[in-house]
Formats: sequence, C-alpha cells, structure tokens
Amino acid sequence: MNAIHPFRVLRGRPLWIASGVITGVLALLFAVFYVGANIDPVGHMKNLPVGLVNSDKGADLGGKQVNLGAQITESIKKSDESGGKIDWKVMDEKQLKVELGKGKLYGALVLPDDFTSSVTALTGTAATTNPVRPHLTVLTNQSAGSLGSTLARQATTTAAEAASLHVGKGLTAQTEAEQAKLPAAARVLLADPAAIMVKDGHPLDSHSGLGLTAFYYALLLVVCGMLSANVISGQVDHVLGYAHNDMGPLRIHRPLIRATRVQTLVISSTLMIGLSLLMGTLAMAGAVGLMGMHASHLPLLWLYSVAAIAVVGIGALTLLAVFGTPGMLLVTLVFIAMSVPTANATTPIQALPGFYRFLAEFEPLRQISGGIRSILYFDAQGDAGLTRGWVMMAAGLVVAALFGFGVLGWYDRKGLHRIPAETEHKHAKTAVPE
Repeated sequence: MNAIHPFRVLRGRPLWIASGVITGVLALLFAVFYVGANIDPVGHMKNLPVGLVNSDKGADLGGKQVNLGAQITESIKKSDESGGKIDWKVMDEKQLKVELGKGKLYGALVLPDDFTSSVTALTGTAATTNPVRPHLTVLTNQSAGSLGSTLARQATTTAAEAASLHVGKGLTAQTEAEQAKLPAAARVLLADPAAIMVKDGHPLDSHSGLGLTAFYYALLLVVCGMLSANVISGQVDHVLGYAHNDMGPLRIHRPLIRATRVQTLVISSTLMIGLSLLMGTLAMAGAVGLMGMHASHLPLLWLYSVAAIAVVGIGALTLLAVFGTPGMLLVTLVFIAMSVPTANATTPIQALPGFYRFLAEFEPLRQISGGIRSILYFDAQGDAGLTRGWVMMAAGLVVAALFGFGVLGWYDRKGLHRIPAETEHKHAKTAVPE
C-alpha cells in the first residue's frame, strides 16, 4: 500500500469545514462583542451619574430674595433635553467630594455661593465700569473612566451654557430700558453672563495613565491567569503522561500515571494557586517597580493581584477540563472577548447596549478592575469597588469549583476516562521518548 502524503489532508473537506466554522465563529463573536459594545456610546447612554451642586446663597433684588442657582438647578432637573441620558444627582459640596472620591460620579456642575449676587451686579453701575463675570464650574473625574468623564463634561457644559443663556435672557428683559446706555461689551455680557470653568474633580497622579492604569493592570492579571491555565494544563498532562511535550525538535513523552479527571483538576488548581504567588509578585514588580505606575496600599494590591490571577486561572482550568480542546475558545470568549468591552473602563456601563450591561454584572474583568481602581485611585474604600471585587471573585471561585468538580466527577463515575482502561496497555508500549 502506498503511503499517503501529508499534504493530501488539505484536499479533505472535514479539515477545512471544521477549522472554518471555529475560526469564523470566533471572528464574528469578537466583532460583535468588541465593535458592537462601543459603536455608539452616546446613543446608548442612559442614566450616567453626574453631580449637581447649588451653593448659591441668593441675593436681594428690588426687595425680593432671588436665588438663580435654585432656579437653574430645578430647570436642569426637569429638562428633557438629555432624554434620560444623564442622571443628575443633587447634593452639597461635601457629599460631592465624597462621591467623586469613590468614582460614583463621572463629573459635576457646581454653582458658586455668589452666583446670584454676581449676576445681579451686572445690571448695576459696575456693569459699565468694571464688570465681573460670574462663573459655573464643570468638574471632571477621569478616575471613574476617561470616556465617561468626557461624556459627563459634554453634558454639564451644555447644561451650563443653556443656564447662562436662560439667565441672560432674564437680565436683558429686566434692563431693557437701560440697554441703550450700556456699552456693547456690557450688553453682550448680559446676554450670556456666566463663564464656564472646567476643573478636575478628583486629580490623579501623572503616572496613572489618565485613569486607565487600573484597567490595564486588571487586564494584565486576567491575561496572566488565562494564559497560565493553558500552560499549566499542558504541563500537568505531560507529567501525567497524557500528552507529549515538544521542545523544538525534541518530543518527550512520560510514562502514563493514571489519574481521574477530578484528580487532574486538583493538581492543576494547586499548581495555579502556588504560581499565582509568583505571577502576582512579578506583575506588581513590573508595573510599579520597573514602569513606575503610581500605586498605594502595596500589600493589599499584591494580595488582590495574587487572588485575581488564581481565580481567573482556576476558572480557565475548569473550562479546559470540562470542554477539552474547545475549552480554550470558551476561555478566550469569557475572559477577553466579553470581558474587555464590559469592564466599565474604556466605556462606562451606562453607555453600553442593554445586553452588554447584563454581561457586565458578572464578567470577571469588570469585577477585578473595580477593585484595582479602588486600591489605586480611591484609597482602597470598600464601596468604591473593592468589596464588590472580593465578593465576585469569591463567587466566581465557588461557581468554578461546583461546576468543574461536579461535571468531572460525573465523567469519572460514567467511566468517561481520558484514556480507556482497555487501551492503557497499548498506550504504555508507545509512550516512549522519540
């Protein structure tokens, strides 16, 4: 019988069909998750939390107490222009500082305590001599996410500009009789009296990547856990004799050490936990020590890093053990394709389509990055994302253990061993180094 040339397999349909289906579906899913989540953040935006502070003390105008700040605040709250895109949170300055310091707000609009008095002064003699323009302050918060902060700044700036024009319309009407006596510059100032000042509401260190270091560091931890799971799975299979190990031109195959599927997952998970100590240490040393990433609470950051890598790694090992070769595709989809767009980092959750908001409730990168953001930017406050991060990682570990050991235990009880007993003898004969 003539030997079949290896290249002839390229003429077979099964190879092309199987490979085409898998790679095609993978490309389609990545396009759906990556592009679909971020294609129209403004159009999908709903209830983006933005602070609204009225510190205006009001002023006496013609024997009547007037508070323009209160009028503007009420007008903004009732405005339908945002279409539900902005969730205006009315609060005082003390509460605003706390909320910005926890990443609960993407920005804010602040009306100063002298707003009414400064505006009414424009109608007096000061307007013709030395007019002082009132101001409205727009606060940004890059620590909550760069894109979310930008969206909030646009919304607050638009609201401030509208408020200034509304107040100017009232001033113009009140001083209609004196308009001819005022200089042109004063008349323009009366029509649009308020200047808009943009400030950073929660300043970050220059080595914080404009609020993105938390996301990239969390992504580093997820990738470490995911890729190391693939390495560990292969190395454990090699040590147990279930798979060969190619080292360049050399192929090494160890004698078979029969292990149940449950035992194999225990071995792999134990190795993952041990190596997470090494990977977490080196990840933090590289990011903070070598690259200079700004970070505080270093012991907590190290512990959180180790735990995140271990949980992601065990979750990935579970998928690999339960589903075999297709498990790596599932790992990629769960920990990368679905995780990155829903991490609440590059795009805020409030600017995602509904399906992606649902994914964000449990996708691992969102939970991990929230905890990292709390440690790096918000003084490790629990309600700034750290508590949720710990709880969701613990829940993920429990789900992975129940699912993994439950399914693998069923495989073992059904006799679905990786190498059937009747082929063990044959396998042992051929399992020699090449």
